[in-house]
Amino acid sequence: MINWDKLIVDLRLGLEERMTQEEDIRSTFQRDYDRIIFSSPFRRLQDKTQVFPLPGSIFVHNRLTHSLEVASVGRSLGNLVTAAIKNSQEPQLQKTTGEIGAIVSAACLAHDLGNPPFGHSGESAIADFFKRGGGLKYKDEVTKEQWSDFTCFEGNANAFRVLSHQFKGKRYGGFALTYSTLASIVKYPFESSLAGGKPKFGFFQSEKELFRKIATQLGMVQLSENPLRYMRHPLVYLVEAADDICYQIMDVEDAHKLKILSYDETEALFLNFFHPVEDRITLHNIAVNLKLVTDSNERISYLRAMVIGKLTRECAHLFISRINDPGHTEKIMPLFDSLQEPSKSAMAKVKSVSLERIYNDRAVIEIEIAGYKILGTLLEAFISAVVEPDGFLSKKLLTLIPSQYENSDDSIYGKIQSVVDFVSGMTDLFALNLYRKITGMELPGIA
Repeated sequence: MINWDKLIVDLRLGLEERMTQEEDIRSTFQRDYDRIIFSSPFRRLQDKTQVFPLPGSIFVHNRLTHSLEVASVGRSLGNLVTAAIKNSQEPQLQKTTGEIGAIVSAACLAHDLGNPPFGHSGESAIADFFKRGGGLKYKDEVTKEQWSDFTCFEGNANAFRVLSHQFKGKRYGGFALTYSTLASIVKYPFESSLAGGKPKFGFFQSEKELFRKIATQLGMVQLSENPLRYMRHPLVYLVEAADDICYQIMDVEDAHKLKILSYDETEALFLNFFHPVEDRITLHNIAVNLKLVTDSNERISYLRAMVIGKLTRECAHLFISRINDPGHTEKIMPLFDSLQEPSKSAMAKVKSVSLERIYNDRAVIEIEIAGYKILGTLLEAFISAVVEPDGFLSKKLLTLIPSQYENSDDSIYGKIQSVVDFVSGMTDLFALNLYRKITGMELPGIA
């Protein structure tokens, strides 16, 4: 059985000794949500690419709108789970599990805070700089585990760092979020040396002991000591499902708005999620409602909402059926991998079309190429400056790095990490403008 009373605690990272709690109409976990949404790293997501280049006249999703939508779906998932288990537990745990929706929504809101500019390719650009680019020369100056942090750079691990690391000028430790919220964003609760060369791990070496501390407090099952590996916190599955639901379905809607997919193609992709017999009432209502709407974008938005609602209910049901399964082992299996028909086949079709038509669209590829060039150049310039700070150019470049990114770790690992913190936190436009200026392509005050 899941020990919710152990896994859901309101202990805050960096404020463990603070026993008194100020009066507040919000719960502890609702305050986590508010701390995130009012933060600068969260606001910067509005100028970070999700998939498509940031919009001109046609609005498509950026990292901020995506995160808000994931948080909304995550809250629904959490509330559905709470409603399903509230009658099957001890009375004293009612309040504990009643916070699931708040925890999941806060974790969903924060899940992309560590992602660099220029979409998913930004992660690859950073990793590639160390694998094949100018960063390769530092390989022998760090440990094998530290090197893996860079060559397998992971936005999820970076989000945990942003939320938990005590950057200069920050009180306490990072955002001082609760242990439960922090644990709920870590999709891969192990260090980079276990990632098999892939960008799938949960924390850098710099936050390894912080994660161990959190996992120990929450009673998460440890699978290995060194290298460090745990089973997931159960609520990670809900955060992951909310993310999967939103990005898979919303990318299709955006592709329709940009005329990459036709109306008929998009409608067919969404209607595939409904069984002609088992969902006949739903399909009847959809047909009636679509007749009342003439705008094609609004029709697709309605269908998208129906699909998200269906997937949300299915994932909540899967989670409930799984959490008390004695066969639940160390294998990480996302809820999406267990979808039943017709959702399973419909989602497979969405993924196929997305890979073939959406993610290979010219505009998407162009911004990925630009991101590689821009991020590689910025990393080369600023890492050289922090490693060899005495040169004329280095001294000038170092004045451009905000003091908050100064690292108390004076090792090569710490110095490189301070630059990765700086670059990964940039917005698309800031990175582009800084790239132009340090390469001499653009001069201040000259149009």
